[in-house]
Amino acid sequence: MGMTESDGEAVQYVRFQSPHRNSRGHFTGVFGLVNNLAREGRLSDEQESFRRSNNRWYDAAYTDPSTVDPGVYDDAVNPGAAAWFKPSATHLLACVPGYLEILSAHGVDCRTLRSTDPGRVVYEDDVQIVVVPHAPGATAAHEGAGGLRDR
Repeated sequence: MGMTESDGEAVQYVRFQSPHRNSRGHFTGVFGLVNNLAREGRLSDEQESFRRSNNRWYDAAYTDPSTVDPGVYDDAVNPGAAAWFKPSATHLLACVPGYLEILSAHGVDCRTLRSTDPGRVVYEDDVQIVVVPHAPGATAAHEGAGGLRDR
């Protein structure tokens, strides 16, 4: 069952990810997708400048869960663990459209998922949760067009 806010309404988490599994069988998040383009040397100077400055901002703005729990993304411990934004993370969500524009310019698909219950929570702070997804078909995620910080 999804978490609730004090007024009793269900909290709807959001995640931006590839619709396709990567070589490890996971769905790469929006930041990982843009970082992959950068590693491949495919970004324009303007896109690379955006990526670098915004990645630095995100690194300073919120905690990398793996610095709190080094095993949070360990497949043997938490298979398929993925980060989702909390709806209260509006300041973090505000920069995501720039990443989505970069992906769109390069023809890289990215989907927006929303769920009140994306999986078993293995990490939580004030702006995000990391979950081990439910078995396929068991999650209440809703997919939409459009485009998290995956390490």
